[in-house]
Parts: sequence; C-alpha cells; structure tokens
Amino acid sequence: MPVTGGGETSLSDLLGKIVVLYFYPRDDTPGCTKEAIEFSQDLASFRQAGAEVFGISRDTVAKHDRFAAKHALTVPLLADVDGSVTEAYGVWVEKNMYGKKAMGIERATFLIDAQGNIARIWRKVKVAGHVQEVLDAVRAL
Repeated sequence: MPVTGGGETSLSDLLGKIVVLYFYPRDDTPGCTKEAIEFSQDLASFRQAGAEVFGISRDTVAKHDRFAAKHALTVPLLADVDGSVTEAYGVWVEKNMYGKKAMGIERATFLIDAQGNIARIWRKVKVAGHVQEVLDAVRAL
C-alpha cells in the first residue's frame, strides 16, 4: 500500500513488530488533524515501546503528502484508495451526519501484536486522550 514520502508497505512486512493502525475519515478535517498531530508528537514514545504507528484513510498518497507537510506530521499515512483494507477491517460503515446517511470510515484503532494478531480494538474513537490510551496498551503488551 502506498505510504507518505514514497514507497510501499504492507502489514506482512511488519511481522515481528507491534503495529498501531489507526483509521480516520479524511485528511485535513479537525478531528483527523488533531489525531494525526497527537500520534506524530508521541511517535518516538511508540517506537521506544517497540511499536510502529500508521494512519490510514481512503485519501490518495498525494493528498496525504500535502496533509503531512501542512501539519509537520511524522506518522506515516497509508493510502487505501480502493478501500480494500478499510473493508477488511470492518471500518467502512454507514454514517449518519446531519440526517444524511453516507458510507465513510469509522474512526477506529487496531493494536496488532508482533505475531500479527489483533490484540485490541478501539471503535468509534473520540480523539481526546486516545493516543495516550493506545500508548499505554502498547506498553502493556
């Protein structure tokens, strides 16, 4: 899957490492920006705890690169343009916003252990305090 800054990555490449995969609806929206900034600010702490962190949405890698540059993001962002990963993780859901129903990404985070198993899932994430909660869970593995 394309990743910010060029190149490709896949979860199979990361076997043996703890992975935090956070799904977010769209680049450059208020909640998504706050979440990406907070994960970026704590990226060194996640890596010190042995984890790699990736954000993922259905935006293109070009849009991710602009988003990352605009907000000085250091967390790598994956581009799931065809939606195969968001569908596989069950986060492509019907959402109801202002009385209108539409399909979109549910804000969710998956903690994947070094063996490639999902150790913990957070669904319908509220951004405030979430990054610290995930970091605590990584440290507890």
